[in-house]
Parts: sequence; structure tokens; C-alpha cells
Amino acid sequence: MTDRRSPDRRSPDRRSSGRRALDGDPEFRALMALSAEVGADPLLVQAAGGNVSLKRGGVLWIKASGTWLKDALEHDLMVPVDLDALRAAMAAGDRRADRGQAFVRRDLDVGGLRPSIETTVHCCLPQTVVVHVHCVETIAWSTLADAETALAAPLAGLNWAFIPYVRPGLPLARAIVAWTGPETDVVILGNHGLVVAGDSVAATADLLRDVSTRLRRPCRAAPDADLARLRALGDGSGYRLPKHASAHAAATDPLSRALAAAGSLYPDHVIFLGPAATVLAPGETPAQAVARAAARDRPPPVLLLVPGAGVLLAEDVSAGAEELAPCLSAVTARLGSDDRVNYLTADQDAELTGWDAERYRRQLDKAARTGP
Repeated sequence: MTDRRSPDRRSPDRRSSGRRALDGDPEFRALMALSAEVGADPLLVQAAGGNVSLKRGGVLWIKASGTWLKDALEHDLMVPVDLDALRAAMAAGDRRADRGQAFVRRDLDVGGLRPSIETTVHCCLPQTVVVHVHCVETIAWSTLADAETALAAPLAGLNWAFIPYVRPGLPLARAIVAWTGPETDVVILGNHGLVVAGDSVAATADLLRDVSTRLRRPCRAAPDADLARLRALGDGSGYRLPKHASAHAAATDPLSRALAAAGSLYPDHVIFLGPAATVLAPGETPAQAVARAAARDRPPPVLLLVPGAGVLLAEDVSAGAEELAPCLSAVTARLGSDDRVNYLTADQDAELTGWDAERYRRQLDKAARTGP
């Protein structure tokens, strides 16, 4: 099993002259400490999800695509982007703005990593510090059909805005510009997550904790997994038990299973686990589920929900997919039987799986295959 923290897994230990200059910046050091803390909490960030940024002297220092926030104190994850040039490109409708790498300050960075797919989101917010997380509490709220109305009470007194789902990246940045004002420092992203911003790392961290606490939802308990049955089903099938036992709740709890099977709830699930979730029919084997997918011109499922037993993952599952499996359980356990839920459309699923920026992130993730 590959060590998640080894430099060859994702990002090299890059120390450019620009980064060394920032090492003396107390706010930069504080942001890296916050990144490591947040990245180690699976209720806030899963795998390479989430991103952070700091604006300094016309440069937007932003997390590199495909890197893991939990590694922030061990590896250089930050990429310098020319803030004015990127803002000008966004205003001019320059399509290069959606990727961001055309605006990297190469004089400050020699690592060759791409800036986060959410670089334009960080660029369009005026605050010095921006933190974006895939908080499971927020995701659960954000999937509700009446999310904006429902959020009014828990977020009362905050300068917040709700953005209905649009594709991450430039479309999302444009929506934020259209729907927020200069005082907005909390943005709830429909079917996606949470963005908080502030003029210091401490203030932003406090705001993140405040919002996450306000948005806590009851978490439904699930029956235990039937590991013996899962092992028997998985034997020789190309599927295995997940690393995280908490992943099984999406299959052992009937409501969670129904919610997961009904569609895709948030982008990273689609990117790393595929659209929705495949549920084994009574008596069906993993091989038959693969054949069922092939008959519909779909790839083999990455994740299988076995009713009443638990979850099986493809043997060659990536590190990112491994971390996203328990996220599905965490989100669906926070949705009730009376909740009306919005799902991503088939077109939105396809938009995510065919997007160049996400293909790049998946390529990085392939280097992190894990074993059982």
C-alpha cells in the first residue's frame, strides 16, 4: 500500500525561491497549519478535495490541483498565480481563465503543478484568505430542494449567500460574482460545499468553525456490516472491502441506500466513484453488476452497495475514491425521509467526467492506488 504522505504519491517537495520568501510570512504559515488541520478531518475534506488561498502583492497563492490539504506542513502545495492578469482574463471572457495554468508566475514557481480547479473562485472573492471545503454538514444542507430557505435560520446574522449548483471552476466563479457582494464572506455552494473568506487566517478559521457548527445535522445510525457476506461476494470478483468501515452505512441503512442510488449528490462523488451508486439486486453477483453496466454502455462500477451487508470497492480503486466512499455514508446519513433532495442531472454528471481539469486530477490520483 502506498504511503499517502510519501512525496512520490502526489506532490514533490518543491522549494522555489518564491515559496522560501513566503515561509517567513506568519499568515502563510498559519494558513498551512489550518490546511493540515482541515485536511485531516474527513467531515470537512476528503482526499484531494477542498482548497485554500492567500493573496499577497498581486499574487494569488493557491493550492495545487490534485494535492491533499492534509500534507500542507510536509510538502509545498501552493502555486503562485498572477491575480490581476487572471481577473482581467475573467472580465474579458478569456477561456484560458478556466484552467488557470496560463497565469502561473513561473518566476516564483518551478514545480510545474497546476493551480486548483477553483482558482477563479478564489480570485473573484476580495478577501485576503479564502478556504473552500467539502463539509459533509454543508453538503447535506446544500442538496435540499429548499436549501436557501432552510439555511436562513442556522445562518442568521452572517453575511452569506447560496449559489445553486453550477460546474466548479469558471462557471461557479461567475455565479459567485453575480450573486454575492463585497461583504459576503460565507458562500454555500449547492450540491457542493462551503466557502469562507476573511482578511486573516484566524478570522477565516473562526468563521469556518462557526458555520460548520451551525450546520450540524442529526446523523442517523446504521446497522453493522456483514463482513463475512461481503468477503464471500468479493472473493475473486475484482472487488474488496473498503479501508474505512464507516463506508458501509450507505448500504446497510435502507434510507441512505435509496438516497445514494437515486443520483449523484456532489461533484467529487461523480469524479472519483462515478455517477450515483450501483446497488446489487437480490442474488446478483459483482460480475453480473459489471455485465449490467456494460449492457448500458457504462464502465464497471467503482462502488457497489450490497443491501444489508455493506460496500465493496473495485480492487484497483484510487486513494481518492477510497476516501470518498465514507463521505457518501456521512452525507446520506444526514438526510431524512422527509427531505426533498436535488440531484445532479445526467448532463451535469457528464460535464464533470469529461472536464479536462478533472481528468488531470484523476491522473494524479491514479498514482495513489491503495490495497485493502
